[in-house]
Amino acid sequence: MAKWIKKSATTMVVVVGLGLLAACGSDKNNESGASAQAASSASSSANAQASTGAGTTADAQTRTVRDEFGEVTVPAHPKRIAAIYLEDYLKALGIAPVVQWYNPNWGKQDYLNLDVPLFDNSGSIEALLAQSPDLIILDGAIDRAAYDQYSKVAPTFRLPESVLQDSGQILKTIADVIGIPEKAESVAAAYEAKVADAKAKLAQAVGKETVAVIRVNVGDRTIALFGAKNRYAGSILFDDLGLTPHPMVEKMTEFQEILSEEAFSMLDADHIIVIPSNGDWKTAENQDAFTLLDSPMWKSVPAFKNGHVYKVDRSYWQSGAITANGMKIDDLLKLMVK
Repeated sequence: MAKWIKKSATTMVVVVGLGLLAACGSDKNNESGASAQAASSASSSANAQASTGAGTTADAQTRTVRDEFGEVTVPAHPKRIAAIYLEDYLKALGIAPVVQWYNPNWGKQDYLNLDVPLFDNSGSIEALLAQSPDLIILDGAIDRAAYDQYSKVAPTFRLPESVLQDSGQILKTIADVIGIPEKAESVAAAYEAKVADAKAKLAQAVGKETVAVIRVNVGDRTIALFGAKNRYAGSILFDDLGLTPHPMVEKMTEFQEILSEEAFSMLDADHIIVIPSNGDWKTAENQDAFTLLDSPMWKSVPAFKNGHVYKVDRSYWQSGAITANGMKIDDLLKLMVK
């Protein structure tokens, strides 16, 4: 990467600290371990679902599916699902999760308007254990060690790396795992129609004008530039909607990079989307952080000169899920299509 950019930690979803899990979940571990052992000895049917490698066991109460780390036995018809940082997809499929992901530093995904207990992933596991999920679905930030700890609470499916950059594939995979693949088809069809309509309108309104997404970090007062392959913003903007990334954005190989001050004026994009690192733009902290962009360097770039700097909601712009992406499309049409 060029010298005008400094590397930063990139994964938005913090790997959950579950040090207490082995002690708190020992009884559940014994129960789920026995269940898994019994299920693994049952024969699988020949009709496996290709997306998950699923097979229904002889008693039809469980299925064997393949996730990122191998085969796992899951309920054939789960009733209490915890989808950590994937609640968006459950809601799109018409299912209420038993808990909602929460971090005290970032809050939760308020746009989902869920009325369920919060699971504080910064260390506490009380909420997750108390809700007794019969299936846990995990996002890509979870490594094998954390996965093994989750598995002591309930059967756990970790999304394969191969689907993480595509919200449609994530939706399909989750629907397959919980046994409602037909619902994913109808949700995906409506979403694809929305994308196609927006892409045509944006092409006419914006053409080849360049676009960049930045985040103003309140804590350390820095500015992060999102790369073209950023799964929360880049994929929907550039891959799905066909917008043109600024050259700095297009060349990035990282999820995000911290911009040095001398790089500000080099980001001469035609349109700049700005996200706060926490909360919304109404807070005094975020209003103060936005003053980082109130400098002669920034004022010289086309986006600022032409009034094409857009403040958007962090809650769904830092999510790559299907409901969130639909809300981003609504924002882009409102902001860019006159």
